Amino acid sequence: MDKVIKKEINLGGRLLSLEIGRFAPQADMAVLAQYGETCVLATVVTGREKPELGYFPLTVDYLEKL
Repeated sequence: MDKVIKKEINLGGRLLSLEIGRFAPQADMAVLAQYGETCVLATVVTGREKPELGYFPLTVDYLEKL
């Protein structure tokens, strides 16, 4: 995505910000969500469908930085 889109709202006395198009250009989609001092980068990468698997493979990588 060549265009950066950022939306912000005040929610519960804190700023909620959602931004796409700035990070992880190799991913099919990436969203940076910020709420107060908390920040989460969620990315999605897709591949060819493999019907022989019989399930939907999902991987989650979690890294906490304090």
